Amino acid sequence: MNMSRRREKTLGDELVLNFDTTLRTLFGRPQITERSNPAQRVKETEMSEAEARHAAGLMRVNHTGEVCAQALYQGQALTARDGQIQEQMRRSALEENDHLDWCESRLKELGSHTSRLNPLWYAGSLAIGAAAGIAGDKWSLGFVAETEKQVEHHLDSHLHKLPQHDQRSRAIVKQMREDEIKHGAKARQAGGAELPTPVKHIMSLASKIMTKTAYKI
Repeated sequence: MNMSRRREKTLGDELVLNFDTTLRTLFGRPQITERSNPAQRVKETEMSEAEARHAAGLMRVNHTGEVCAQALYQGQALTARDGQIQEQMRRSALEENDHLDWCESRLKELGSHTSRLNPLWYAGSLAIGAAAGIAGDKWSLGFVAETEKQVEHHLDSHLHKLPQHDQRSRAIVKQMREDEIKHGAKARQAGGAELPTPVKHIMSLASKIMTKTAYKI
């Protein structure tokens, strides 16, 4: 018997790995890629207390959005039927972890904190992601494409709302936007279906509720 042969992952293995991902996302340091933080290349500039507080609120919203994205990808990867799609979801989730790390680092620089409601948003997004995966890979991919499209518009608005001289936050948001566009394009190219208009409206409403609460709490 060849002992070097790779053992297939069991359901127990998957549950342990996903539990570890949940803990890292919400309470620890998530596993990240080889990429460096875009803000490292930008010098810090002085801001007023009000500007720093506003920038922190926006970056807290961005961090919570990435917590939701991580949960969505995790739920979809769990229920995806195609192995290649599962791997695509996992790679995208890993890049979303970069965003989590960058946003949290920036919040610390601004003397602020992540949203206290992140566990709630994570649980809801994980359930939605799993449901999308169960509906079928084309709908799961379509959900990713629409999510990333809405996130892209959301990040565009933050580039207008952030203090003009807060270039460190802007560098992070710009790279996040590029990544979200790429993730959405990959999902469409892999066969993502166009979601019904009512579903898009519900997603937009949920996003607005998250944005308003995460900015403050």
